[in-house]
Amino acid sequence: MIDRSRLETIVREAGRIAYSRWPGAGHALHSWDKTPGSPVSEADLEVDRFLKRELARLLPSAAWLSEETADDKARTASGLIWLVDPIDGTRDFIAGRSGWAVSVALVSGGRPLIGMLAAPARGEDWVAVAGQGAVLNGLPIRASTRTRFAGARVPTYSLPKDDSDLVAVEQPNSIALRIAMVADDRADLVATLRWGFEWDIAAAALIAREAGAQVSDAFGNPLAYNKHDPRDFGVLVCSPAIHAAAVERLAERAKALR
Repeated sequence: MIDRSRLETIVREAGRIAYSRWPGAGHALHSWDKTPGSPVSEADLEVDRFLKRELARLLPSAAWLSEETADDKARTASGLIWLVDPIDGTRDFIAGRSGWAVSVALVSGGRPLIGMLAAPARGEDWVAVAGQGAVLNGLPIRASTRTRFAGARVPTYSLPKDDSDLVAVEQPNSIALRIAMVADDRADLVATLRWGFEWDIAAAALIAREAGAQVSDAFGNPLAYNKHDPRDFGVLVCSPAIHAAAVERLAERAKALR
């Protein structure tokens, strides 16, 4: 059995390390583009190294998949794997904005078992354990229960004309934090229409599901983890009562973009 208290300590320490480098707290930071439009910073790499070392000590049998580490496909033979994004929302992090988080999930048999987000710039620690619910700063949370699709709150800077019946709310750069907003009933719907990586969503998807939200890919299909290709086309997280309407709204766009 994993030492959950130790795990929470490790993830919070990772958040502290990131915060100690965050320009929003007045710290200097070196950053660059891994590829055009894909930024990374020295903090991403430092947090990645810390988590890889400490999580391996905590659970030596678990494999590893992280945004900032080369993918070793041998991981697919393991029943346990850590899925890690050392700083999800790097653009906000580099810009000194608060919309970033450390994301850590432990996946067992292709399904998230534990998910944690540490967002120290926002004063938020999110934790979920499969079958045991989700908490924010130690207090239980419940996801949106909205029943009407029109008027649903969506974390976005702006809405396209076809979605003018929805309501834009705050959009952190971190997709994990946007998903967590549904878990905490600060949003009703999060949807992406692009290929995304497992490490971006594993922890937050479990948090949302344990809070009562419905989680799928853009087509409404279940998500799976530790796949050979660690991607899914889109993620859809919302109040269960509007999930079918959301899939219908996205269907033609998803087919065109996939």
